[in-house]
Amino acid sequence: MRQIISLNDNWQFFQDCANAQGHENVQTVTLPHTWNAVDGHDGGNDYFRGSCLYKKVLSKADLPTADRYYLEIRGANSSADVYLNGQHKAHHDGGYSTWRVDITDSLADSCEVAIVVDNSPNEVVYPQMADFTFYGGLYRNVNLVAVNNTRFDLDYYGGCGVMVTPTVDGDCAHVEIRTFVTNLQEGDQISYQIVDATGAEVVCATSNETSHTLDIANVHLWNGRKDPYLYTAKVAIIRDGETIDSLDIPFGCRTFEIHPENGFILNGKEYPLRGVSRHQDRFGIGNALLPYHHEEDIDLIMEVGATTIRLAHYQHDQYFYDLCDQKGLVIWAEIPYISRHMPTGRENTISQMKELITQNYNHPSIVVWGLSNEITISGSTDDLLENHNILNDLCHEMDKTRLTTIACVSMCSMDDPYVQIPDVVSYNHYFGWYGGDTTMNGPWFDKFHAKHPNIPIGCSEYGCEALNWHSSTPFQGDYTEEYPSFYHEELIKQLFTRKYMWATHVWNMFDFGADARAEGGENGQNHKGLVTMDRKYKKDSFYAYKAWLSDEPFVHLCSKRYIDRVEDVTKVTVYSNQPEVELFANGVSLGKVKADDHFFRWEVANVGETTLVAKAGDLEDSGTIRKVDEMNQDYVLKEQGAILNWFDIDAPAGRYSLNDKISDIMKSFWGKLWFIKLGLKLKKKMNASKKNDGEKKSGGFDVDMSAGSGIMQMMGGFTVLRLASMIGMANVNFTKEELLKMNKQLNRIRKPKSLR
Repeated sequence: MRQIISLNDNWQFFQDCANAQGHENVQTVTLPHTWNAVDGHDGGNDYFRGSCLYKKVLSKADLPTADRYYLEIRGANSSADVYLNGQHKAHHDGGYSTWRVDITDSLADSCEVAIVVDNSPNEVVYPQMADFTFYGGLYRNVNLVAVNNTRFDLDYYGGCGVMVTPTVDGDCAHVEIRTFVTNLQEGDQISYQIVDATGAEVVCATSNETSHTLDIANVHLWNGRKDPYLYTAKVAIIRDGETIDSLDIPFGCRTFEIHPENGFILNGKEYPLRGVSRHQDRFGIGNALLPYHHEEDIDLIMEVGATTIRLAHYQHDQYFYDLCDQKGLVIWAEIPYISRHMPTGRENTISQMKELITQNYNHPSIVVWGLSNEITISGSTDDLLENHNILNDLCHEMDKTRLTTIACVSMCSMDDPYVQIPDVVSYNHYFGWYGGDTTMNGPWFDKFHAKHPNIPIGCSEYGCEALNWHSSTPFQGDYTEEYPSFYHEELIKQLFTRKYMWATHVWNMFDFGADARAEGGENGQNHKGLVTMDRKYKKDSFYAYKAWLSDEPFVHLCSKRYIDRVEDVTKVTVYSNQPEVELFANGVSLGKVKADDHFFRWEVANVGETTLVAKAGDLEDSGTIRKVDEMNQDYVLKEQGAILNWFDIDAPAGRYSLNDKISDIMKSFWGKLWFIKLGLKLKKKMNASKKNDGEKKSGGFDVDMSAGSGIMQMMGGFTVLRLASMIGMANVNFTKEELLKMNKQLNRIRKPKSLR
């Protein structure tokens, strides 16, 4: 019988080691482990990327008796080599999937296992350019799998060797169970059994064939969050009445359709997919997660009321997919083919897609395979399109039950042939954060829907950054907690009311590591999450979604961290899924308010110190406001490590400065001329960066930075100072002297009367 032994304990770890020999700098570590748990999200874009060594001694006497032994590696980012007693056994490219190595023939009485893991930049393995940290390490479990010579296959792209395909037909389900068996002998039999959620047998059969179809009468459907019912397929290889290998495969029976007018349809009924995206990493832990981390994440996602998760931008831990099955969440699963197309990386996109599908085929939660994310940021090429056609065909060949999708970068043309390749399409739009304004989001999707009425369209990313800064007059790009509340209120009303949108995914459920980022006052993170990276604080926008999506009764008083306020009358907002909320100030009722949009508002006199209590029936939430004469500077963003802060910039009345938005500067003839010169300077700096770094750090980032390009139009909502900060993520930096010189140039340009 198969036995799985954890090898997570007592590894010797050698950092910055390019081979299997190691050196004197050694630590003892327990897996999961990453060497970027701290430097991967502390800012500076300087986290260690290189080769590190893990070593462990196995004693064969301590292992169970078996014919074959496999080393099973659940995640090694991003490439790895395995050695046994100095002999090279295997190489693997791709940091997010399971892979195995047959070590039987090299397993001596005492055997040193050495695994060299490498997250260095290269031109072959995805991802190489993206807005998240590529944590290195053996960051998921490592096991030893002991099996019989005859076994369910362990050698094909990390899969389990069993494919379960239910087809619902009225009240019945026909369940095809295909097994892939290594060294099946004459006379061997395969036992097929389906049990229900209580463990009771539903149907069974025994056959000498490796594929069999069993029928479930009166089938209990997997019905999303409402009823995520799971059966289990129990398969076993039987020889002379003895079981020599067996597997239990949970599965669900459901139908789904993605309709260009009616959105997502589950089991024949409309089932709106409104949810979030998830990155796996955590503050101080990186990507080396334990089971309870995954459980906490799924609980938070369930609390907000999401019906879907986009698992970005790579294959996630198998345990998390299991949790999604159990909780009834509908999943978009994808490979890390992201941001920059590498002609030399085609084989890696194919192998990562084969691993994704092979390892996740049996999960009922998954409905679409994601081909790529924002890959046309530098434009489409024939090679890029060919790569996508190959992947799309591969998905349909390997899995005839699911659809394919892509996440298009905002400026990708609706008519780009890239958009025509998958079955369904989604766009990443940040109107209201990266340029434009919030009102542009819904109309853009209406335009796409009118232009391509037969292509289901969704929104795969939208969001904005929120940290512990505060303002009563929030504005785009200020990083306060108040602006994202306004932003998400607007986006909820625009996106959730468009029935034709097949799915919407907030970017992101959690703040995540992006070591190149230097903005918002806390470098090294992307702060678009509804929850902080340590999972300790739910931002106000979390409750805006809970008000629309969750049936769990609640009331939430917004801006509780914003206590000191200078205005005489302040605005107070409450989020709730209850029909009516009453607000009290120092025990005095300010009235009951009804709100169809779940966003309840009052204007409150700000005198002295006021205790606010929001009530809806037995539910309540409270906070305090206090009248002050001057703005509390703890609420004002001061960029950490910034060359210049906005308040350090000379901004004469009626003249431009670095604090002005690019879209406003473009309204002046002289401002437009200045900006064109800036675009040329940026392009020159980017080309120099590529040359100096051998295109490693910048990743060959070759974006058109001219004034009329799509990316620069999208950046219209940025101030010049913010753009200068953001461009640092592409390894392009301005000195303080350069910025001050630019500000003096802008100070000479008069603003049009409409802006004065």
